[in-house]
Amino acid sequence: MSENFAPYSEYPNLENEFNYDWSVPGYPQPSPVEFTETIPGRDSRDNSLFNSDRVNAKVAIPRNAQSSSWISSGRVSRACENCREQKAKCSGHRPACHRCLDSGVQCSYGDRKREKMAKQLIDLTTRVETFDALLRDIYPKLDVSSAQQVEQTLRELNARTPLTQVIPPTETPAVFTHPSGHINHSVLSPAYAGISIPSGTVDYTEDDFNGDEKVQATGFVGEHSQMAWLYRLKRDLDHNSLEITKETPERPSISSVNYFQDDSEILVLDDIDLARRPPQQIANRLVDTYFHVVHPTFPVIGKAIFLNQYRSFYANPNVRPGKRWIIVLNLVFAIATRHSFLVDQAQANCDAHQTYFARAWRLNTGNMLLKHPDLQQAQVEGLAAFYLLSVGQINRSWRLIGMAIQSAAIMGLNIRSESENITHCSKELRYRVWWALFMLDIVLCEMTGRPPGTGDIFCSTPLPVPFAEEDFWDTRAVQLITNQRTRSAFFTSLISHVTEASPREGVNTLGQQWSGNEKQEERASQTWAENVTPNSSLYFLYAVDLAHLLRDAINVLYAPRAMRQSWHEIETAISTLNNHADNWLSRLPAEFDFTTADTTHQFLHQRASLAFRFYATKLIILQPCIRRLSQSSEASSSGTVCDHMAALCVQMADQILELLPEEPDLTWLYGVAPWWCILHNIIQSTTILLTELFTRTHIGTTKAVYITKKINKATRWLEEMSAKDLSSQRAWLICMDLLSRHGSKFGFGVDTEL
Repeated sequence: MSENFAPYSEYPNLENEFNYDWSVPGYPQPSPVEFTETIPGRDSRDNSLFNSDRVNAKVAIPRNAQSSSWISSGRVSRACENCREQKAKCSGHRPACHRCLDSGVQCSYGDRKREKMAKQLIDLTTRVETFDALLRDIYPKLDVSSAQQVEQTLRELNARTPLTQVIPPTETPAVFTHPSGHINHSVLSPAYAGISIPSGTVDYTEDDFNGDEKVQATGFVGEHSQMAWLYRLKRDLDHNSLEITKETPERPSISSVNYFQDDSEILVLDDIDLARRPPQQIANRLVDTYFHVVHPTFPVIGKAIFLNQYRSFYANPNVRPGKRWIIVLNLVFAIATRHSFLVDQAQANCDAHQTYFARAWRLNTGNMLLKHPDLQQAQVEGLAAFYLLSVGQINRSWRLIGMAIQSAAIMGLNIRSESENITHCSKELRYRVWWALFMLDIVLCEMTGRPPGTGDIFCSTPLPVPFAEEDFWDTRAVQLITNQRTRSAFFTSLISHVTEASPREGVNTLGQQWSGNEKQEERASQTWAENVTPNSSLYFLYAVDLAHLLRDAINVLYAPRAMRQSWHEIETAISTLNNHADNWLSRLPAEFDFTTADTTHQFLHQRASLAFRFYATKLIILQPCIRRLSQSSEASSSGTVCDHMAALCVQMADQILELLPEEPDLTWLYGVAPWWCILHNIIQSTTILLTELFTRTHIGTTKAVYITKKINKATRWLEEMSAKDLSSQRAWLICMDLLSRHGSKFGFGVDTEL
């Protein structure tokens, strides 16, 4: 024993100081030590050290002066860590054994095997939960190949040992409910269910939009844009081909597939004559062209009021209209001249469309941008956005439509008007301004992949009535416009769904019982809906209704919060949205039914426009399915619903190209189809067909031959359109480059000259 420590016998109160009643239940304590020494041949009673009855009794001499209080004749259930390491006998006392007390060292008892395993399980569970949360955070930012690898690994692990057997599922709140109420969403799935790929990859940015001018001109392109689909296909094909040659792939920018003209500057001349106007004969032709090919789809200005002002302007040289009206007139000239250029009409004595736009822009700069907006300012911004879209400047167009929507919201055009100072005719025209801006916003939202600028949460503007402007003073039109109850019942009977709530049967909006007259009015409105005469205004109403469905699809399937849903929930939403689209088509009047062959109908333009918009909406709804199947080798594992929806998506892409004549005809294209966005629709369908061909089609099959034929048709049209439109030329070159490098196995690129 070390000389630094006193013997145990010098601590008579040790038992009181270290209360031995601290013993842990289940751990037996050593028996008391008996200090006796037995002398052979004698009775044990005579050997007692404390026997004083005998004289000259011998006293036992201890063999060691050290106290042996820590020595036990029995085995203890657990030794402390120090005694275990030194392989010494342990007294087993708690909180410290006698040996450690005598040595003055810290005594500690380790966990048993079961306790160690339990602690290890808790530690491993915590680590798994941490890695799970980390994967959820970084998963949307992974590239396609990495995302596939993560998903496949998790699927295999979860198949062998479901995570719920190790980690009890945590309660997760419902995080997504669409405001429109059309789609019902359930609570998120536990564990890794939320990590599956619903609609590809959630939106994220990879480019520096502030550092590269070309990328800056393109701007952010979201997942529901046809450019994003084309870029993803090009990147994956290039990556796979470089892997074969063992080369390091270089990530291209999204601007590499941008076929629009945003990187081209718009020149506004300083020496332009702001007071110049075209001769009246040319002006009349341009105004007629505008109201024939633009106004039915984009009624941002009142036709009757504008024509009266226009005739007065040309009939009386002394008339000095306001500056904003002159800007509106020049924008009308610019849009009509752009269309005339595309259809190759005579341009004699007519300024170029760039000149009319430059004149309007010069008149609108300066103090005009600092003034508070009025109705004409919203019209100016909307017309400017439409013109920029028609010349391929979609990034600038998207900015201007946002300004127009804000100007309209400042004047409350997104809210139903109850003002007694505004005539019912003016109210209806203002409603149409709002819905025209809404339509253009949805088109640009679809093309750029950006969020819609209009929402139904803060919108109570009634849907446009299906009457021409000249019929607004008709008795039925007046009653429909001025009576909100009648209007709601009318739209409920006419279209698939409405943006405003309809009163319940038998009760009006104030909760009072309907009178007999009110019930008669409701029945009359339903009769009007059944007997309404087809016209351009009725076409516009159905176009607005379809645009609502497209906005719902974008919000449900492509918003970043959609990634929080499981694939089953996304698949259910796709089926529901697809059914809504079919319901819209089933309620379409016969005059607008584009599924029937009728090339001589008076509503040929309206039928073609609705057809392209309907199939484009279907592509937006169904594209997540073909995306999911094309990115995974386990195509059949996604279920029959996804397979069916993917096949339907390819069918819809085929239907868009079926709308085009077999041989390219630009007169038909720009005279019948929605010429301002027809290129977008052609690239939409072509990209879907290219994706299906390169990722899910075997060489030499009937399917491959058919899709190849359709793609050849699309490229012929793009080549023909290239003669007049620079955006079409760029789109054709991008497609041909893709086919020449990756389509040789399907017969592309062999005799192709770029």
